[in-house]
Amino acid sequence: MNATAPSSLSVAALTIDCADPAALAEFWAKVLGRPVSPGESADNVAVDATDPASGPPLFFQKVPEPKTVKNRLHLDLLTDHHEREAERLIGLGARPLNEIKVAGARWTTFADPEGNEFDLLTWQSE
Repeated sequence: MNATAPSSLSVAALTIDCADPAALAEFWAKVLGRPVSPGESADNVAVDATDPASGPPLFFQKVPEPKTVKNRLHLDLLTDHHEREAERLIGLGARPLNEIKVAGARWTTFADPEGNEFDLLTWQSE
């Protein structure tokens, strides 16, 4: 098999290590307007995808160590209503960290309740 040939792989889910899976899953369920999967354990909670266009499910798994460094992977959330969504995210418990406006794009970096970074992105006409 050619190592550079397309494969049949796809992203099944994104897994986020955390201290409180239930609380973090509830935050992200509200952010994305998705349901928390029923029947999960206290150490592993999932937020279901509502359809293929909504992206993969998110899994939250309890780990003993705290977050100590910047994320190496983060979510980018796309919206046409930057101000409204930023206010909603803050109301849900997100903390704004940085904002950049450049070349027709605007993004705000937030931290979720456990400090995981994510971006709110809006393409703007110039």
